Amino acid sequence: METKSIFASKSIWGGIIAILPPAMSLVGIDLSPQDAQGIVGHVDAIVSAVGGLVAIYGRVTARKALRV
Repeated sequence: METKSIFASKSIWGGIIAILPPAMSLVGIDLSPQDAQGIVGHVDAIVSAVGGLVAIYGRVTARKALRV
């Protein structure tokens, strides 16, 4: 099975974001459901962009040519 970094997992980020609002309310910071949805969208976009950059970097620094 192919593996990936824990930070590339949308499930992990989703879990962290799901835990974030209740944890923040414990320390006195209130986060609305709309704010939480916005954070999810931004994190998803950031993770996707980083994945794309890593793929491009991997291809540019590869030592072997691709065979078609």
